[in-house]
Amino acid sequence: MHRRTALSVSAALLAAAPLLTACGGEAHPGAAAVVGGERIEVSSLQAQVADVRAAQQASPQAEQLIQATGDLSREKLNVMIFDRVVDRVAEDNGITATRGEIQQARAEFTQQSGGAEQLAATLLQQQGVAPDQIDGVVRRTVLMNKIAAELGIANTPEGQKKLTEVFTAASKDLGIDVNPRFGTWDDAKIQLGTFQAPWLRQITQDPASAEAGA
Repeated sequence: MHRRTALSVSAALLAAAPLLTACGGEAHPGAAAVVGGERIEVSSLQAQVADVRAAQQASPQAEQLIQATGDLSREKLNVMIFDRVVDRVAEDNGITATRGEIQQARAEFTQQSGGAEQLAATLLQQQGVAPDQIDGVVRRTVLMNKIAAELGIANTPEGQKKLTEVFTAASKDLGIDVNPRFGTWDDAKIQLGTFQAPWLRQITQDPASAEAGA
């Protein structure tokens, strides 16, 4: 089965725009962000960055990959926070992603990509995802599919607007507070306010087909 998500959410949710409000992240030393009262430790963020850099260094295109992800810390933090917003929306709608569903989806993506090595190479190149982070991407895709289906959201401008409203409400409810060294979080855009990651625009397509800058 060719698994693709119900809609491309990123254009509505993840377009870059400056945030005009202040951030109180300095009140949480050692945290890259606090989301729903839970800390995202700088050490956890650094570990994700280190995993990606190690995978990039091992690639024949190492120099190109590293240059393309110069702001990797903010890229990864952006995704770590966004995943928590996805989790909140899923929880609010009684949606879960079981291990079996994740494994099935990953198997389908692997087949579509032409094998596990090709899937890993594609995600590393296009989304800055290390091999041990692939399940997280797949899980996000499964949840986003289920959210769109549960809410009856179609791949239309009206659907994009509705989904944006749902995610904005969840983002505000979480009270996201980002350490100023990484920027500020924009509830309306569901992303770090001044950060634009082109590969996030296809975050709700299947991982193998998402293209940077698309």
